[in-house]
Amino acid sequence: MNDPQKKLLSRMIDRLFPKATDFFGLLDAQCAILVEAVTVFNQFMTENSPELGARVLQLEHAGDDLKHRHMDELNRTFATPIDREDIVKAIVSLDDILGYAKTTVREMEILQVEPDLPMRQMAASILEGTLALQQGYSKLKKHPLEAEPHARRAHKTERRVEKIYRFAVSQLFDDQRLIESIELSEDHAVATAITGVVRMLRRRELYRHLSNAADRIEIAAEILHDIVVKIA
Repeated sequence: MNDPQKKLLSRMIDRLFPKATDFFGLLDAQCAILVEAVTVFNQFMTENSPELGARVLQLEHAGDDLKHRHMDELNRTFATPIDREDIVKAIVSLDDILGYAKTTVREMEILQVEPDLPMRQMAASILEGTLALQQGYSKLKKHPLEAEPHARRAHKTERRVEKIYRFAVSQLFDDQRLIESIELSEDHAVATAITGVVRMLRRRELYRHLSNAADRIEIAAEILHDIVVKIA
């Protein structure tokens, strides 16, 4: 058989029996870019560097492109190793976490809010949760039962972040402290009060973004758990 015939036969075989997509590998790739972005996000929270903030935004765009490519691959594939809907949910939930990291950076720039201790603590917990998700999803292909402890560990992220969030908000809206700051600036009491309230509302907005990111980690952990139950 000459080369043109071989090439024609090869194309016919590829059409009849397309190579199976490694959807476990796709999920691993989605986790990898998420962990990279959240790692940089943590560095941004520590150093408050515009360059690190810009890098988070770049990684979010790359993650979004990756999500769309994976969705296209899913649409072109007839058979999948796990439930098609679960793959979609997993991809979207992982991308949502990355989206909140980007939104937090953008809001901090727009509102001119610098990171504080509660924000750094919440960001560190979010990184821990995303690492747990990455470790869990990496086990699905060969050792799905081993993914479950990582899913539980990721699931706890929401509770940790929520605890930090509630304490931070309670400290933020400490009216007595605001009153004392106004009394120290009697000549400009109204301006001081307005400025103080605006700063409180801005920072509370950032706290909420981080809390929402933790909520998405909880959702991603539940999806991972559901997959383990179905395929283990």
